[in-house]
Amino acid sequence: KNIQMNRAAAPGPNAAFHLPREVDLDEGLVDLDLRNDSDTPDVPPPTDSTPEILKRALSGLSARWKNWWIRGILTLAMISVFFLIIYMGSFMLMLLVLGIQVKCFHEIITIGYRVYHSYDLPWFRSLSWYFLLCVNYFFYGETVADYFGTFVQRREQLQFLIRYHRFISFALYLAGFCMFVLSLVKKHYRLQFYMFAWTHVTLLITVTQSHLVIQNLFEGMIWFLVPISSVICNDIAAYIFGFFFGRTPLIKLSPKKTWEGFIGGGFSTVLFGFVFSYFLAQHQYFVCPVEYNSETNRFVTECEPSELFQLKKYSVPLLLQAVLGWETVNMYPFQMHSIALSTFASLIGPFGGFFASGFKRAFKIKDFADTIPGHGGIMDRFDCQYLMATFVHVYITSFIRGPNPSKVLKQLLVLQPEQQLNVYRTLKSHLVEKGILQPSLRG
Repeated sequence: KNIQMNRAAAPGPNAAFHLPREVDLDEGLVDLDLRNDSDTPDVPPPTDSTPEILKRALSGLSARWKNWWIRGILTLAMISVFFLIIYMGSFMLMLLVLGIQVKCFHEIITIGYRVYHSYDLPWFRSLSWYFLLCVNYFFYGETVADYFGTFVQRREQLQFLIRYHRFISFALYLAGFCMFVLSLVKKHYRLQFYMFAWTHVTLLITVTQSHLVIQNLFEGMIWFLVPISSVICNDIAAYIFGFFFGRTPLIKLSPKKTWEGFIGGGFSTVLFGFVFSYFLAQHQYFVCPVEYNSETNRFVTECEPSELFQLKKYSVPLLLQAVLGWETVNMYPFQMHSIALSTFASLIGPFGGFFASGFKRAFKIKDFADTIPGHGGIMDRFDCQYLMATFVHVYITSFIRGPNPSKVLKQLLVLQPEQQLNVYRTLKSHLVEKGILQPSLRG
């Protein structure tokens, strides 16, 4: 009898749908968890932002060729603007990265807001932008402390901010965290935590990756331009090869992607990266680390190029000697590294685009936004760039970067006089022991 009574009292598999109203889950949120992808709320389709002059000029073409010309014209325009910003210098490139980061964040957050707009979540958009501000304050503050130490040391009002930068950043984040907790509404708990996670994943994708882009830029503009240009080249070449020769589908997430475009884009990217690197490696402006000159208050790119950017003679493999007719060839060592960067851009980089395609399919949207006619949103153009930025940063720290005398000197200059003297005595003693300095030398 006891067994029968226990069985009768045990909840059935559908008991969760018959809980009292006091339970902190409303029926809408239960449905949100259980429904399949086909029930995902629709996001309003973006409007066509193609300029009227282009529409009229291309009105006689088929939709396929019209899209070809729109993409081509806008691509050339974006590349021209990009070259102009490169000419304007490193600081403008940093502002460009910041602007792209903010726009990408806005596009992803807007999708979440449109999908769950009917729930009228309190403070969602305000808190999302607040967290963006906090994370940018932290990362850019770290950059200022690393690369602008001597500039900060001369200004007392900035010393406090740099000295307690991480504490201030954490306090700002805690304020946002507390505001989020206070904004929780009883019937929307689970959905609010969904959107909290949505915001933080978006920050991880956009802000942290853009910070790595700027870190790569400080290593030398060539570490910024070659990876970004390789991704752009791969995107363009894969589109052209796929448009004219594509027959075999590559992946279901992106039905328009083909093996022909993937392979053709890969070979084109490696060749482009090799040639483009040869051109850039000849100029100090591109190969020297970007440093801030506190005397002129300007970014400078002047240095003695490292061994990576000095011509060396290499032996041509025997198989290629018969084809090329050369036994040796003069190359910059960086060109060998460019092959690794270009290979990643063509083989792994597209998976950033496939990831974005899966994300868009999950929410039944074609593009993240309609910012660029024929291309979609800014995030549609930079979905592969963020993955590339992480790889370049890891590649530099693993295989390239060594001790930086300039950075060490900047850190020494911000020490107290007594600390500087201790460093001097220790260094002098070390050099004497190695026989580099004479014991009688006085400092």
